[in-house]
Amino acid sequence: MTHVHDALDAAEAQYRLGVVHTTDNRNWEFNQGSTLAAMRASRSTAVDMESATIAGNGFRYRIPNATLLCVSDKPLHASPKLSASASAFYEASKRQHLGIALTCLDRVRREHPGGLPSHDIRSSDEPLFEVD
Repeated sequence: MTHVHDALDAAEAQYRLGVVHTTDNRNWEFNQGSTLAAMRASRSTAVDMESATIAGNGFRYRIPNATLLCVSDKPLHASPKLSASASAFYEASKRQHLGIALTCLDRVRREHPGGLPSHDIRSSDEPLFEVD
């Protein structure tokens, strides 16, 4: 997380840290009750559908990871996100977003030339993949 935070500061990017609620329901906005209840309970600052696999597997296999999300809209404002405004947003922000991610990767490569130290976060008797 420090790597992402430092890269965001260096890029003078506007950002907010927080919990992100992840759902696989693409139509959650049409039935907000349960999703909003879960978001309030977890004190989430955003909703995401794409990064759950990365976070879930990182947790399962004890692989250090962070997710840098680019929030492009406020879905609860009751107005549809129009494709022209979405395209303008992505065009303006994608280079900066990619630059921040590459800065993080460069730092990881410099600080850990042999790869991430997963042995520090996994006990010596815990296998990477469980075998029955």
